[in-house]
Amino acid sequence: MKHLGFHTLRDRKTDVLSDKLSQQLKSELNPALSDEELFSFADFNADRAERGGYSGYSYWGSTLRAFFQNKVAVFFLIVMLSVLTFTLIQPYLPGQKDPLLIHNDQWGLPLNNVAPCGEFWFGTNAIGQDLWARIWAGTRTSLFIGFTVAMVEAVVGILVGVLWGYVRKLDFFFTELYNVLDNIPQTLLLILISYVMKPGVSTIIFALCLTGWLGMARFIRNQIIIIRDRDYNLASRCLGVPTWRIIVKNLLPYLVSVITMRMALAIPSAIGNEVFVTYIGIGLPVDTPSLGNLIQTGRSLMTVASLRYQLFFPVLVLVLITTSFYLIGNAFADAADPKNHVK
Repeated sequence: MKHLGFHTLRDRKTDVLSDKLSQQLKSELNPALSDEELFSFADFNADRAERGGYSGYSYWGSTLRAFFQNKVAVFFLIVMLSVLTFTLIQPYLPGQKDPLLIHNDQWGLPLNNVAPCGEFWFGTNAIGQDLWARIWAGTRTSLFIGFTVAMVEAVVGILVGVLWGYVRKLDFFFTELYNVLDNIPQTLLLILISYVMKPGVSTIIFALCLTGWLGMARFIRNQIIIIRDRDYNLASRCLGVPTWRIIVKNLLPYLVSVITMRMALAIPSAIGNEVFVTYIGIGLPVDTPSLGNLIQTGRSLMTVASLRYQLFFPVLVLVLITTSFYLIGNAFADAADPKNHVK
């Protein structure tokens, strides 16, 4: 008990000394201030306020940084840009042949089904046309169809989808329109239009655009319904913000990632549809080079081992294009999602 009392007294003295030291330090560091000094307004500095509130965040900057961290997507982006660039400049390079020209030998006979060699890098077809020139000409045709259809689907699909999802009065009309058009098989529609109209690039584009926007419109409509009644949209409506401004400023920026992904997938889808229609024999004319025509011609030669190169080369280009667009679109969609941005 004696030792316990001694320790308790020592601890109490230690606490008293520490309190005195802390009070002395406070008095030296923070001298006593009057009430006016304690409750006076602090000076406002606009430059300091802006500097403190600026985070340096940029949506597109963060999107690009996140995208370029995906090495696979960057590789396929380089490949895709190289293919697109070469496809555009190929006719203007020296030593290139006309894709429609029939090449003959010294006796006037067509150089048909010549295997790949130094003069004909991809060989020739059954009538002596250079496959190298025809494949790149067909790639230009198919890419033009794909980009055109994707742009039309994006513009019409986004416009209809936003109105369908945001304007409640239009919901019944667009729902019934969607139900009617969606029940028409796209393959049957492509076949009917190809029979009715003159075969050509414009016919293929018209047939693909006629109902191609339905998927984009329904997808956008579902996304708009999810976010249209959030607090910031309700506040904008209460403040009297016009509908078009709410759509442009509040809704569409939120959907950048999904719109990008859908557009990236629409391009290879349109190319695939063109290949399919031409494959069944009702697409572009034979004298119009396209990946569909080349694949359809090569398919008929699959049973001949020495002529299979006429199928392998166009299929290789088609696979490269579709795979690149798919991987690039998915990677950019993930990068455009703000949740994946590095702060």
